[in-house]
Amino acid sequence: MLVDDDAITNFLNKIIIINADCALNIKTQQTAKAALNYIDCANMNVSPNPFPHPDLIFLDINMPLMNGWDFLGRYKELKNNHQHTSIIILLSSSVEPMDKIKALGIPEVSGIESKPLTNEIMQEVIAKYFSEYL
Repeated sequence: MLVDDDAITNFLNKIIIINADCALNIKTQQTAKAALNYIDCANMNVSPNPFPHPDLIFLDINMPLMNGWDFLGRYKELKNNHQHTSIIILLSSSVEPMDKIKALGIPEVSGIESKPLTNEIMQEVIAKYFSEYL
């Protein structure tokens, strides 16, 4: 899942993921709230569920209304009520040292990377978190 308020960024990141040939479904959300709503629907035990749970979330930190930090707080609540968890990688146009420290102190965050998403970053994420699929 790609969560970024910029549609062009979501589009370009989707191309990187498609080129990496590592995903069956790529969902994009332009707001943190929409992403949380999707995840909440994915957590429902309805068969067949049209909302596959995201294994990987690339999350923008700086978004209007509900930013990435707010998303993480709500995601933690959702995660506590359901079994499935996602690998969450924060993406930011400027990785402030304090943001990196804050991010790595949140158990739900697996990593933080500078924008833009690149083929190299994608390959590192695949190798680190999804090596069993290689």
